[in-house]
Amino acid sequence: MSDLHCPATLLVARHGDAEYGHPSVLSDEGGWLSERGREQVHALAESLRGRNVARVHTSPLQRAVESGALAAQVLGVDSVVVEGLEEFSVGALAGRPHDDPELMSVFRAWMHGDLGRFIPGGETGAEVVARYREALLSIADQHRGETVLVFSHGGVMSFVLPRIDGPVRADLAAAAFLPNCGIAEVAVDGDGFAVRCWPGSVDRSVV
Repeated sequence: MSDLHCPATLLVARHGDAEYGHPSVLSDEGGWLSERGREQVHALAESLRGRNVARVHTSPLQRAVESGALAAQVLGVDSVVVEGLEEFSVGALAGRPHDDPELMSVFRAWMHGDLGRFIPGGETGAEVVARYREALLSIADQHRGETVLVFSHGGVMSFVLPRIDGPVRADLAAAAFLPNCGIAEVAVDGDGFAVRCWPGSVDRSVV
C-alpha cells in the first residue's frame, strides 16, 4: 500500500474547559484553561496512552495550545501549532453578547448550506471549511499510518467536520455541539476523509 493510501488517524478534540477575560461577550481572544479544563485534558491524554499517539497538533489559540502542551507532556510527544485549526472569527461583532442575532443568523445559514454568507469583518463559511480542511490534510500528510491528537474548537469542528468531504452528514450535524475534550476520530487517506467516531453533545458552549 502506498503512503497516499495509508490512512492517518486524527483524533480531533475540543480543547479543555477555559476561562476568558470577558466571558459574557463575543471575542477572538485565546482564553486559558481552567483547573477543570486541565483535569479534562489530563484525563483525555491518559485515556489515549494505548493509542500510540505520534504527536499533538493544536490551533494557535491559547486554550488549545495549553491543552496540547499538557497532553503532549502526559503522552511523551511533541506539540506543534498549526494555522487553520482555530475557531471562526467573530470579526466586527466582537464585544456583542454571545447570542447576538447577526452571528446566529450567519451560523445557521452555514449549517443549512449557505456557505457564501460571512461574518462582518470575518470569513465566509466556504473559507472556514477550506482552511480547516487544508490544515487537517497537512497534518495527515506528515503522519501516514500514524495516530495524532489535534486540539481545536467546538464551533468550527461542529460546522466543518460533517461537511469536510462532500455533502453534509445528517447524523453528525444533528449532534453538532461537542463537549470539552470530546474527540471526533477522522481517518484521512488518498480517498479523502472518513469520520469514524463523533461525540455529539447538548453542550452549547462551542467556543
